[in-house]
Parts: sequence; C-alpha cells; structure tokens
Amino acid sequence: MKNRYIGKEGIKEREQYEYELRMDVLGNMIKKARQERNLTQEQLGKLVGVQKAQISKLESSANSATIDTIIKVFKALKADIHFNVTIENKQLQLT
Repeated sequence: MKNRYIGKEGIKEREQYEYELRMDVLGNMIKKARQERNLTQEQLGKLVGVQKAQISKLESSANSATIDTIIKVFKALKADIHFNVTIENKQLQLT
C-alpha cells in the first residue's frame, strides 16, 4: 500500500513520510509520558527550561526538535529512552 501511494523505499517522498511518521510517534510518546506524570505542558516546559509553546510543538510533531531537547524532556519526565541503530538489517550493539 505504501509503495503504491507514497512511493517505494529509498525514494525521497517515502523517506520523508517515514521520518514524519517516526516524529509523530515520538511526539505522542512525549505527550503520553507527560500526561502519565500529571503535568501540564507549562509545567513540563518549566522543568525543561522552555516555553509551553515549544512543548506543544514537540507533542504535535517532534521533527523540529533537537536530540538534546528530546533527551531533556524525557529526563524531566523521569522516563528511560533507548536508541537502536540498524545497518543493513543488523542491529548495532554498544559494548
């Protein structure tokens, strides 16, 4: 379905779609974690050192956020985050 309507893997449109989808998922995770902690966007913003508007933008789409901001948000939420890197279907392990 994706190949037909968005484009095959490896083309620019498909890569952009996949990137935006991941950023939407990340934004939703931030929102859910914030709600689990019973925090408002303003309260979370104060913990992170940013304005409420930036938290709102982050939750609606994380694609304009830096990795540093994302890490600060999850630390403020006392949430663990894990990164996986896969190259040619092989997951990299840190030792």
